[in-house]
Amino acid sequence: MAELTSTSGYAEEADDLFVRYEARAASETHAHWRHLFPEPPVRTLDIGAGTGRDAAWFASLGHTVLAVEPVAALRLRAAKLHPEPEITWLEDILPDLTNTRAREEVFGMVMMNAVWMHLTKDERATGMERISTLLAPGARLFMSLRHGPIPDGRRMFDVTGEETIALAAAHGLQSISHIRKTSIMAENKARGVEWTALVFEKAT
Repeated sequence: MAELTSTSGYAEEADDLFVRYEARAASETHAHWRHLFPEPPVRTLDIGAGTGRDAAWFASLGHTVLAVEPVAALRLRAAKLHPEPEITWLEDILPDLTNTRAREEVFGMVMMNAVWMHLTKDERATGMERISTLLAPGARLFMSLRHGPIPDGRRMFDVTGEETIALAAAHGLQSISHIRKTSIMAENKARGVEWTALVFEKAT
């Protein structure tokens, strides 16, 4: 059996993911921290952009978006489904984000929804350092961490909010929101899946 990686399972489940993710409005998914979003227009980085649902919503709010997605089965289809001119699609992957950093730009908002818990401890250490360099002074980083049973074919770790806050602080990112909540998806809620939602702000 091949060793699982941070993106394992996503290409194989692409059809199902497009149905599930696109059926739920981004405004509902992000309602718990919407009040902390910077006022548009803000250059926004969506890491692990998946089906493009969130990137399209950010664009509708008045932001321009760099949508980073490593899985071709998601990225190529998402770019066709969400052809908004405010969205630029890029193949890249944590922890190094080599292609993103090569663009030599910084962002006022970074979103990592349901991404961080796929990374090993060493990958998280590298990833946080890379992300901190992509944030403009005063920019905000939004992260959600999944807790609960691990789906077959996926690699996940139970990463705590406290651990993530400490790691972020070491790179000049201050915690401004830390909440734990149950899943809004019925099937995940039934399995006992919960989420930690974290928001950080980079020092000015």
